[in-house]
Amino acid sequence: MRHLIAFPVLALAVILQSAVVSRVSLLGGFADLPLLLVIAWSLQENVDTGWHWAIVAGVFTMFVSALPWGAPLAGFLAAVFMARWLQSRIWQAPTLAMLGVALPSTFIVHLFSFVILSLARKPLPFVDSLSLITLPSALLNMLLSVPVFWLVSDLARWVSPVEEEE
Repeated sequence: MRHLIAFPVLALAVILQSAVVSRVSLLGGFADLPLLLVIAWSLQENVDTGWHWAIVAGVFTMFVSALPWGAPLAGFLAAVFMARWLQSRIWQAPTLAMLGVALPSTFIVHLFSFVILSLARKPLPFVDSLSLITLPSALLNMLLSVPVFWLVSDLARWVSPVEEEE
């Protein structure tokens, strides 16, 4: 059950992302709900399936996104790597770790997208994409990161409860 819960949760997140979250924009940027879910799941202490969630979210996002194949998947895998690394360092403050991973992960995902689009001969002006898309997206991700983290924490406790010692 712990491994299969990723499919309905991330499918719902991608549907919400494409139908609702992408309509709430700030300048040209919008929050990335699947990215935030993957980060929040990876930061849970009794969860070891963060890499699976990154792959599933990356594949689902690649199907609905206009980005070339590989950009969302590479960004999600980088976010999980950063979350797992930071979790081993700041295990006492998971909310702070969520904020500390959400901000650079947004920049990494947008950097991968920018590089892949530039290689595909569809360049965007770097300053415009940074100021009109990436920074507003980072702000919206930061605003949504704490509520998403607490929802995912409840889900993680439900899916894989911590066994108490007697």
